Amino acid sequence: MLILACLPIGDWRDASIHLISAIESAKYVAAEDSRKFARLCKDLNITHNAKVISFFEGNESERIAELSMILNSQKDILLVTDAGTPGISDPGYRLIQAALRDGVQIKVLPGPSAVTTALLLSGLPTDRFCFEGFPPRTKVARDKWFESLGKEERTIIFFEAPHRIGESLIAAAQAFGESRAAVICREMSKQYEEVVRGSFSELISWSKSKDILGEITVVVSGFDPATNHVADTDLVEMVLKQEAAGESRKEAIAQVAKQSGVSKRVVFDAMVTYKSGDKI
Repeated sequence: MLILACLPIGDWRDASIHLISAIESAKYVAAEDSRKFARLCKDLNITHNAKVISFFEGNESERIAELSMILNSQKDILLVTDAGTPGISDPGYRLIQAALRDGVQIKVLPGPSAVTTALLLSGLPTDRFCFEGFPPRTKVARDKWFESLGKEERTIIFFEAPHRIGESLIAAAQAFGESRAAVICREMSKQYEEVVRGSFSELISWSKSKDILGEITVVVSGFDPATNHVADTDLVEMVLKQEAAGESRKEAIAQVAKQSGVSKRVVFDAMVTYKSGDKI
């Protein structure tokens, strides 16, 4: 059996009785960082006799064969990451896939998650949300990544490293608008937990005001179509620009509708008015 164990995201006291029992009885533990796992065991006053196998992003592919052999020999493996849920922006899902292909049973020990904790802390809508992991590290890819989420109507959650949070907030502001509401959750459940709520312009100012350390989760308010008002003159200009780049009228209208978040009929009507010579 492959047992996926959710670890505390900060405060070791969030560990469940089930998790403690599983660690104490484990024979094999696949750990993202053996030192952090040892520290957690010390905090929890746990004594275990498990063989701890290093399993992190850099060696994930090569370790799967070894771990699969253990699972296929009718032995259990307890999979843990540094914090939170295995497989969520952490190693795990490839091993889960390999285990399922081999007919190995999967079990999850539920527990803390930075994603849902930040969502609740944010105060933003919780009925529909999406988790997007970490933004790309390079500027071009990061800008494109945020742009693709610009019209996402669900609450958006993503992780970011402290040394990149300023750049990501600037890119997000360009894609979402500086007035879009967002929340930064830093060091959740730890001693220096910090929750900063505001517009992107306010969050950018916050990021420039101090040296930022620790784990960061960002929650962004979803796009509200009712607030999306694009002037007809802007739509016409966008279509003409697409046509100048070689697009057909039909394709240009479709592209502009997608980019601006309005219907193709609205863009089409704006072009009809423009072609007729009427004022827009």
